[in-house]
Amino acid sequence: MKMNWIEAPLFKTRITSANVKPTEMLLGYLIGPFCALISNAIFGSYLNRYYSDVLAWTDTSRFGNFSALLPILSVICVIIGNLVVGRLMDSTKSSQGKARPYLILSAPLLAVAIITLFVVPKSAEPAMQMVWIAVSYNLYYAVAYPLYYTAHSSLVALSTRNSNDRGLLSTFSNASGVAAVGIGASILVPMLLQNFLFVPNADGSINADASYANWRVVMVVLCVITAIGILIEYYFSRERITEERLKMPVEEKKIPMSQQIKVCMSNKYWWIIILYFLLFQLGGLVKNGSMNYYCTWVFEGIDGGTAMGLLGAIGGIPTAIGMVLAWPIANKLGKQRAVVLGLAISVIGGLASFIDVHNFVIVCVGVILKGIGSIPAMYVTLALLSDVLDHLEAKNGFRSDGFTMSVYGAIMVGMTGLGNGIINVLLTIAGYDASLPAQNASVQNMLVICYLGVELVCYAVIVVLMSFLKVEKHIKEDQAIILENQKAAVLAAGGEWIEPAERLRREQEQAEKEAEAARIEELKAKCAKKGLNFAEEEAKYQAKLAAKRAKQKK
Repeated sequence: MKMNWIEAPLFKTRITSANVKPTEMLLGYLIGPFCALISNAIFGSYLNRYYSDVLAWTDTSRFGNFSALLPILSVICVIIGNLVVGRLMDSTKSSQGKARPYLILSAPLLAVAIITLFVVPKSAEPAMQMVWIAVSYNLYYAVAYPLYYTAHSSLVALSTRNSNDRGLLSTFSNASGVAAVGIGASILVPMLLQNFLFVPNADGSINADASYANWRVVMVVLCVITAIGILIEYYFSRERITEERLKMPVEEKKIPMSQQIKVCMSNKYWWIIILYFLLFQLGGLVKNGSMNYYCTWVFEGIDGGTAMGLLGAIGGIPTAIGMVLAWPIANKLGKQRAVVLGLAISVIGGLASFIDVHNFVIVCVGVILKGIGSIPAMYVTLALLSDVLDHLEAKNGFRSDGFTMSVYGAIMVGMTGLGNGIINVLLTIAGYDASLPAQNASVQNMLVICYLGVELVCYAVIVVLMSFLKVEKHIKEDQAIILENQKAAVLAAGGEWIEPAERLRREQEQAEKEAEAARIEELKAKCAKKGLNFAEEEAKYQAKLAAKRAKQKK
């Protein structure tokens, strides 16, 4: 599928270097995605509470079992949405890649979806509210967000074949998501916006009308931040692997989705990495989705918003340190081994929280120990997924990004609904009532299971599962096979074979020449307009450039 509009100069990537450089890492894989993901991170922790405490959807006398059924049943729509986006990516051909164009398309759609989430007609009949919630929920989670997230999550695998660079990009990409949750959902909102988004009455209950109005203000801010983040990510990323195939003098065959499904599902490494993401995401989302409830109703002697903010800040310390340590650890031990050993530490350390689940300090100790162990899993697993995709390409002769990233996206997005559905079912069964100043013992026990228990169980299963993921031993062999297959295809078609690294070097050299020519023309125009001497201005520029280069060499 051709996208003629994406070929306009306006949409050309700002990354021209053959190799991954700091600008691409920082802007394209950290700052841009962080801004783009922060709204979803906040929704992951607070949307369910907005529905339960502001719209009262856990009130079974008005909404029945709607709060439990909608998130779970919507997982079907989420899966379909991600599969459609994956298929669209597979059929897309453009100079800007096959995934990045969908980043641009997702920006306006996400803004519309976010707005619809928070303009539910509060005074309408329950039936009308349920229809609105169902439509807006699926517009966001099954349409708009998959359009962004499937494309976003594909970029690490499509960015480069350099294993070290890919590992660094995986670290930055995962760090953006972790930071969005840690800063946005666990620190910013509870410390600064908790009482703004959930306005308390004098008796401790929630003022639903005031909270509803305040959420509408926040949604506008989130729309703007999300759009800016997506644009930054788009302009400062590049799909080098997609480009290497487009620029080969060989017509690329369109691989049916059924063939991709077949080769993926027959490979044990594919199943292991996919089950890893499913369990890791489910455990994390049940924990994050119940965190606000836990801090509000289970801790003793501390305000819920303060507790959540402090817990997020304290728990975020190992996460922040982990961004620096994750890749050196994985590079030393191997990605798979680092993940397995780390999560084993998480399981043991996380058990400390159960010494006294009502004591803020003790729970914090357990959360910190669990966070330290989870560092490799948080940051390097996208690089492992990329290794699996390369292994499949070497084995089968074609890429399986479309189907794989559809499944990955469905897991990362769909687990939000499943996690919230689980929490809502348990809240309803336990007798949760947001209008009460305190919750009963059943509700508190349920929140302990959700916030502290589920994730540890998932981690324990992952430790066993990931012990069998040995894809890293194939990396060098896989890369050699892929290059040989490409070379054979080009020569068979009568074309000239150029190593991908050499082609990228030539392109970078040409881009630098064009940029230099454009700079000189701009300087000449400036000098003509302001009556300056071009030779003198050029000499000043060259002197500054030489000084800068000399400083970099020191």
